[in-house]
Amino acid sequence: MLSLEIEFNYADPETAKLILGSVIPDNGAYVESQLTRNKIIFRMKADNAGTLRSTADDLLACIKIAEEASGLVSGSVPDLDSDTFTE
Repeated sequence: MLSLEIEFNYADPETAKLILGSVIPDNGAYVESQLTRNKIIFRMKADNAGTLRSTADDLLACIKIAEEASGLVSGSVPDLDSDTFTE
C-alpha cells in the first residue's frame, strides 16, 4: 500500500476551514483530512501509484478551484503534464 500526505498552510484558521469545507464533499471517502488552526493535512492511501496519483490530482484540482473561488489565487496555471488538470 502506498500513502501520500499533503499539507496546506493558510493565512488564518477561517480560510483553512473554508477550503476544507469546500473539498470534503468530493474527497471524503478517499482522503483523510485534519484541520489544525490554519493548517490542513490531507492523507491518502492506494494499492498502486496510478490510483494514488489520480486521487492526489483530484484533490489538488478541487483545492485550486476552492482557492480561486475564495479569492486566494487568480489567473490560470499551465497544464504541465497534459492531464486536463491545471497545476
